[in-house]
Amino acid sequence: MVKESQTTAAIRGQFLDFADVADCPSELADTVRHLKDGLLLLRNGHIEWFGDWEEGRDKIAENCPVHQYPDKLIVPGFIDAHIHYPQAEIVGAHGEQLLEWLENYAFPAERKYQDKAYAAKMADFFIDQLLRNGTTTAMVFCTVHPESVEALFTAAEKQNMRIIAGKIMMDRNAPQYLLDTPESSYDASRKLIEKWHKRGRLLYAITPRFAPTSSPEQLEMAGRLKKEFPDTYMQTHLSENADEIKWVRTLFPERSGYLDVYHHYGLTGTRCVFAHCVYLEDQEWDSLLDTDSAIAFCPTSNLFLGSGLFDLNRAREKQVNVAIATDIGGGTSFSMLKTLSEAYKVMQLQKQKFSAYEAFYSATLGGARALSLDHLIGNFSVGKEADFVVLDPAATVLQAKRLETSKNIADLLFNLIILGDDRSIFHTYVNGCLVHKRDD
Repeated sequence: MVKESQTTAAIRGQFLDFADVADCPSELADTVRHLKDGLLLLRNGHIEWFGDWEEGRDKIAENCPVHQYPDKLIVPGFIDAHIHYPQAEIVGAHGEQLLEWLENYAFPAERKYQDKAYAAKMADFFIDQLLRNGTTTAMVFCTVHPESVEALFTAAEKQNMRIIAGKIMMDRNAPQYLLDTPESSYDASRKLIEKWHKRGRLLYAITPRFAPTSSPEQLEMAGRLKKEFPDTYMQTHLSENADEIKWVRTLFPERSGYLDVYHHYGLTGTRCVFAHCVYLEDQEWDSLLDTDSAIAFCPTSNLFLGSGLFDLNRAREKQVNVAIATDIGGGTSFSMLKTLSEAYKVMQLQKQKFSAYEAFYSATLGGARALSLDHLIGNFSVGKEADFVVLDPAATVLQAKRLETSKNIADLLFNLIILGDDRSIFHTYVNGCLVHKRDD
């Protein structure tokens, strides 16, 4: 791991991001900012200036180091809106549908995180994997153990990363060794919020795993926390699997649907993120829009666990905010590039379009908007936090050959999505500091 600490730096190279606009334009391409020879000036972890090299070169302070990337592409840091750090060690565990996979793989893996030393070791591994893949912000599930949250926030704080995370709340329908109670989950979550929320760049997410593993009493406690700490986040799962939805109906027969369970307990709204949403009813789409809730689209997980195909066109029509997510370990790669590639294929199977611009938007500024962080991260606008990735479009022999025939920047982006992986991540910067260099 390489880390540079400096208050002022200049980055020169080819840049691409999406401009801040009040409303989503009819054509996303209209917001693309592509500088073939650009300059990014950094100060104290923030963006001080961004524009063309010729226009900005005289703004570089004397003795300011200039990092030059002539054959690369620099984009904002990737944002992963849904991921489980305790499941990193079970990525690719064979087969099964969601509920069986949880029982056979996820729950046993999560048991280990009551051990502080083990949790700390895996938290460091997890953060390293994020940075190696160009992910600079993530919304993360820990385990039911407070020790797992402490370990992750401690590891993220070392890198000054913007991480959203929380302790799972789970008091039924899971192994006894992973259960808490409504009261203990409230008390532990409250202590973690008071210690970590808004400490540096860290943010807390109230985290009921999903409705079947929380009693009404526990969901009521989760809603109480959200009322007491309204600027915290809430993350959970929604309508991932057909059997899961049937189960929710039997557990909460008094509610009109799966999303209504969460809504009833005050767990919808701004900064509330629902992973998957593969099988939503019409009224659920409307409720997500009306409450300003967001969706985390998890293509590799939905394919690997056979859950189904997310309907992005419906989300567009309903104007519901959508972010992209790896969902490690049901998901099969930490790479946001590979995740975008699978998202493209999910759309193809439904005869829907997913352009290279929309893909990169969903992993950067679009993800920031879905997480209510677009005032802080997501593009190179002056004043924002300096999280960015230096991509190598010719990281492999095949990519280099394909690059020879790229027609334009959109084609180059698409090549990165379809052919790229962690080898395409040349450098990763967090808060203006170099935190990862590719092993060459």
